[in-house]
Amino acid sequence: MDFGPLLLLAILEGTVTAAVLALTAVGLSLTFGIMRVVNVAHGEFFMLGAVLAWFVSQWFPDAPLLAFLLAMVICPLVVAGVAVLADVLILKRLNYEPEATIVATIGLLYIFQQAALSFFGPNARPVAPPFNFRVQLPWFGYSGYKLFVILAAGVLLLLVWLLIARTKIGLVMRATQIDRTTARAFGINVDRVYAMTFGIGAGLAAIAAVLVVPIQQAHYLMGGDPLLLSFIVVILGGLGTLRGTLIAALLIGLLDGLLSTAFFFPPTFAKIMATLLVALVLVFRPEGLFGRRTA
Repeated sequence: MDFGPLLLLAILEGTVTAAVLALTAVGLSLTFGIMRVVNVAHGEFFMLGAVLAWFVSQWFPDAPLLAFLLAMVICPLVVAGVAVLADVLILKRLNYEPEATIVATIGLLYIFQQAALSFFGPNARPVAPPFNFRVQLPWFGYSGYKLFVILAAGVLLLLVWLLIARTKIGLVMRATQIDRTTARAFGINVDRVYAMTFGIGAGLAAIAAVLVVPIQQAHYLMGGDPLLLSFIVVILGGLGTLRGTLIAALLIGLLDGLLSTAFFFPPTFAKIMATLLVALVLVFRPEGLFGRRTA
């Protein structure tokens, strides 16, 4: 294959990766930015979304579109509910102390992994895509479902932006992010905001998993890469900035697509390059590419 078709394929594959990564990373960015909680279990919320999507697909094996639509509703709600319970029962009792919450979320990581291993099993399992058709491009046909993933992620990210920037809920979340003590003084229920934020972050990771699991496969250990890449994106883009998170996700996704597809490097090479890029950003611009400098 000539380089032109390879480049187009790499850009498309990288954009799919970026779309899923952006959803996952925005969920982590909200938790990190508003709650100041380093959620080490964020990748396991992604994994739970994928595993639950497989269970839902088994209810309607002959109707993949119906199963997919149900999974898009059920899985984020269930995972968000689990996250809210974890916040109320564990993180709140720790008063959101940074060191304590890191240890607690590491514990949650292993609990979720073992629960998935017990109920789901050790084997990776496929989920049928809701539809199968190919879009004819100049050099080749491309999966219509993958193009749908890009579109769906874009719509969901737009809804998240509207929630944060244009609603009262978003205003309360932003006020809590700036100063939770002052927010309490003005009558804002900070504990409720934190629980809601933790649930939204986990729900976004679950939605990303539901979108990607027909492309990959559900597995109880699949949360590691989304967690690592989400942290890279949040650090690279800047803490608490939605624009920075989206641009960083696109950058990492395209880097992965180009190196893996166009230049035939192993997948781990893109992660190595992304980690080196983060190291450079931390040295020369610790607040991230789009973060605000603190006085």
